[in-house]
Amino acid sequence: MRFLRTWLLLLAMGLGLLPVAAQADDWLATLFPEADALGETHVAPPVTALLRDGELVGYAFETNDIAPIPAYSGHPVNMRVGMDLQGRITGVEVLDHSEPIMLVGIPETVLDDFVEQYVGKSVRQKVRVGLSSQRREGYELVDAVSGATVTVVVMGEGIMRSARQVARELGILEGGGGSGLARVRQDHYEETGWEALREDGAIGHLRLSRGQVDAAFVGTAAEGIDAAPAGREDETFIDLYVAYLNVPTIGRNLLGEAQYAQLMETLAEGEHALAIMADGRYSFKGSGFVRGGIFDRILIHHGGRSDQFRDTDYLRLWNLQIDGAPRLPERDIFILREEAGFNPGLAWELELLVRRQVGALDTEFAGFSVEVQVPERFLALPEPSLGMLEDEAASRPLWVSVWEDRVMHIVVLGLGLAVLTLILLFQDWLVRRPRLTHVLRTGFLLYTVVFIGWYALAQLSVVNILTFTNALFTDFRWSTFLMDPMMFLLWSFVAVTLLLWGRGVYCGWLCPFGAMQELINTAARKLRVPQFELPFAVHERLWALKYLILLGLFALSLQSVGQAEVFAEVEPFKTAVLLKFQREWGFVLYAVLLLAISAFNQKFYCRYVCPLGAGLAIPARLRLFDWLKRHRGSCGTPCQICANECHVAAIHPDGRINVNECHYCLDCQLTYHDDQRCPPMVKRRKRFEKATQLSRKGRTPGVFPPWRLAARHERAAPSGAGPRARARPCPAA
Repeated sequence: MRFLRTWLLLLAMGLGLLPVAAQADDWLATLFPEADALGETHVAPPVTALLRDGELVGYAFETNDIAPIPAYSGHPVNMRVGMDLQGRITGVEVLDHSEPIMLVGIPETVLDDFVEQYVGKSVRQKVRVGLSSQRREGYELVDAVSGATVTVVVMGEGIMRSARQVARELGILEGGGGSGLARVRQDHYEETGWEALREDGAIGHLRLSRGQVDAAFVGTAAEGIDAAPAGREDETFIDLYVAYLNVPTIGRNLLGEAQYAQLMETLAEGEHALAIMADGRYSFKGSGFVRGGIFDRILIHHGGRSDQFRDTDYLRLWNLQIDGAPRLPERDIFILREEAGFNPGLAWELELLVRRQVGALDTEFAGFSVEVQVPERFLALPEPSLGMLEDEAASRPLWVSVWEDRVMHIVVLGLGLAVLTLILLFQDWLVRRPRLTHVLRTGFLLYTVVFIGWYALAQLSVVNILTFTNALFTDFRWSTFLMDPMMFLLWSFVAVTLLLWGRGVYCGWLCPFGAMQELINTAARKLRVPQFELPFAVHERLWALKYLILLGLFALSLQSVGQAEVFAEVEPFKTAVLLKFQREWGFVLYAVLLLAISAFNQKFYCRYVCPLGAGLAIPARLRLFDWLKRHRGSCGTPCQICANECHVAAIHPDGRINVNECHYCLDCQLTYHDDQRCPPMVKRRKRFEKATQLSRKGRTPGVFPPWRLAARHERAAPSGAGPRARARPCPAA
């Protein structure tokens, strides 16, 4: 609603439907209460001046225009920030976001309360979101939002990083556009060619087709005027290059020794020369230029100001001496005078204005920009001040700071995953000790619910799959997925276990909601709560339901990831785990109902509804090993013990284990080694007992103690072999 209100307000402002006072009040009441009007809008940096009684008192800007940092959804959270002339933040307003945790669940007022903490903070302070209880020396901590830590960390970094960048470029911080200018290294020269300078970023390039220019005038009075004929939209409108000539490696290679030396003699102290070169049907100078006028088609944006060139700033660039240069019939040199305060150490932009005449006196303009950054090795940068050093430390990858603050979480999760790995690797040894197996499993499920779920908030979701898939097709960045170390480590572990053991490792051991269901069902069985199972034919067909839900969510995500994330509320994870049931009653009722059903039918949700389980089952079909052992000659025909005891009914009546539905609880493996329940093991035990009785009457050659004989049989036959292949009775038997 806030974003819609702001958009409608801006539309009304553009149409002139609101008086100036009303326009200013809506902005300034939140961002800068002391200001009473909006002033000039700068292009570089993109900020709006804030005025009081006609005097400049501060600036307003949007974080996405200055420092867009992708949040958990892969998209940045856009905020409008107010800042005074001393670099203090006066107000913050959240404009737009795509965060899954915030779309349904956590109210928007929580974000308002969070950003309010930044009011009064200075760009010279080191501000961090309080991810840990330990306060760091020199840091000002602000409170995090439970359940949305990654989101608010990114928001806080976006506020401070964009504010510092604006302050630096406007000269509020040392090292910005107002002080500490970089100097050109006249002693540094590299002989190079055109393409090498292009790849280095020393030459900026802007190519416009006729179709691109026509598209820029759609919806204006100039639409259709001078438009490209059908089939000629890809023709070059202008192919423009721009370079900073004061740098010897750039200027000497482009102009040649003689022309460069002549240019440098022409320049006074503090003046800078730019080469602008082009080919195409459009002239950057303009055919109507006359002496005494200005070049109205080009603008230079730098250090918070914009400059145009006059006729006195113009020199002819006679020819290019560099190898590999394209044909550029229009080439000229323009001088930025000392009063412009140009800083070659900062990025700057050339804006090309394309004009179209729509009447005798009316003209429409469209702007196209190219940014240039002089490589640092060509410059002598100013000595960094304390403020710059602090900002440099803050500008390292944000995910590194998050990982540093969660060291204890990472260690505890790492230990838990290491224990689970040992359980899986040594499962054959473990399942021969049923009591130890049950204790370990119950303890690990409690660890999963309490630590992984409620404490670390590391519940995986189908939203992660949709976000990852969307990122692969758009703008994939590892930094987005590194923002939450717990989720990253869990997903990495799940990816490995999918190949080795299948989906069951996560669903059976690491899913907090799945662990809740299993613990509830275990308690219900101890209390003799009756259990209800559907006929296998119905049960098997209901397996398909979760795959249909997954396909539906995936189809929605192709249209809108945000919409798919809303419908992903079919998962109760956010309610039961991330928000700990502190939510609207409808969501809580849904989650509690699923947990209540699990008391009568274990993991009902996991079996039939969970789209995450379906998403994991698909790549799990590539698993490399089959670890679960079966007496294939006896399982299902006639033995049905494992099938009847499997709590998720993942074993077919014929004895086959459906690994796509198995939760790897190891119950069937306990039965496999139980010589009191498993018929082949019972027969083997009886043979052992008979052999023992005979040996008591007289030692029979070739008879081994039962445990040695069992081990011998295990080595003699591979996993999954039938009883005849696995064991032969000894002669005495």
